Amino acid sequence: MDGLGQERIDWVARARALGPTIGAAGNEVERLRELPRALTLALAEAGLFRLLQPRELGGGELTPAEFAETMGEIAYYDASTAWCVGQGNGCGAAAAFLDPAVAREIFGPDEGIVAWGPPSPDAVAKKVPGGWRLTGTWGFASGSHNASWFGAHIFEPGDDGKFIRRADGGMTLRSLLFPKGQAQMTDIWRVLGLRGTGSDQYSVIDLFVADDHTVLHDRRQAPAKQGGLLYRFSFSNLYASGFAGLALGVARGFYDSFVALAIEKTPRGAKSTLRHNSVVQSQVAQASARLRSARAFLLTALGEIWDEVAATGEVTLEHNATIRLASTWAIKQAREVVDELYHAAGATTIFNAQPFERRFRDIHTIAQQMQGAQRHFETVGGILLGLDPDSTMFTF
Repeated sequence: MDGLGQERIDWVARARALGPTIGAAGNEVERLRELPRALTLALAEAGLFRLLQPRELGGGELTPAEFAETMGEIAYYDASTAWCVGQGNGCGAAAAFLDPAVAREIFGPDEGIVAWGPPSPDAVAKKVPGGWRLTGTWGFASGSHNASWFGAHIFEPGDDGKFIRRADGGMTLRSLLFPKGQAQMTDIWRVLGLRGTGSDQYSVIDLFVADDHTVLHDRRQAPAKQGGLLYRFSFSNLYASGFAGLALGVARGFYDSFVALAIEKTPRGAKSTLRHNSVVQSQVAQASARLRSARAFLLTALGEIWDEVAATGEVTLEHNATIRLASTWAIKQAREVVDELYHAAGATTIFNAQPFERRFRDIHTIAQQMQGAQRHFETVGGILLGLDPDSTMFTF
């Protein structure tokens, strides 16, 4: 039981139980370029869109490590599904910063799902009595086809029209939430991988958004209104944790499929199966080490940071850097494992009917997203060397 007298749920086991349903829908997810409604409902009924919402509002309020593991379990079966769930949960953490009545309005229904994209430098938000007037276009709204609400990130302007800056020098970010029906969507998601995420573009013109439907991304100025320790962590911390676990889940699925293939496949011109090849044996061993060590680094770092924040109440620059390092490293290792085993499997991997081709495209699309950007190593390395960070991305 948790502190609210609620039964503790094994969310990884719950995701695993839904795994066959997720896996069976994979081809349809790819074809439709969105989650089928039946799958969305199954995920929602299992509570998998509420993982990062406060327990007071019926959410799971998972730790970052638990969130990473749950995302990995879903991604083992289908990456696009996991990406939509991960993005929906990151947005769902906003519930902790809203008045409870507003949070229930947005997230209370079974399909109360929010989608949003990164800040748009061209968006215009004007403060007016009681709220904001918003005009702009945003992209990369993963899960937009399955969402009922949208969010728009803006850099908050001051009275002088200039963007307000935080103490660390980064611009103050605010998210404005509004019903999906108030936006105009544009289909732009024609991509290599993660085809089923529906990460489309949306626009609004002179839309009024009330103040109580906005979230300020500043934990010191605007702390959570419900929930506990989880909401000391930034949205960026949560996305990094979840998408790192997701990447490891995709790679684990690829690895298991490769091992099954190696047991059965006899390459053309060979006398024995792939598993009897000494090079393949070495590749499998190293792939296993990469995945297991990256997972251990990620989960250990997240667990240790959780305990430290519980003791001090503060997420430090060093904590942010470690989360960024562990998550980017996990995504990099996941991609390299898939690449190595993809080539080891031979021509089998190029056929759509095999369990390799989509995962290959998906992991490379994951690695191209902001969470997997290789420039993070430079930023973290500078911090480890005592320099001020040249990026504020992990403070959002």
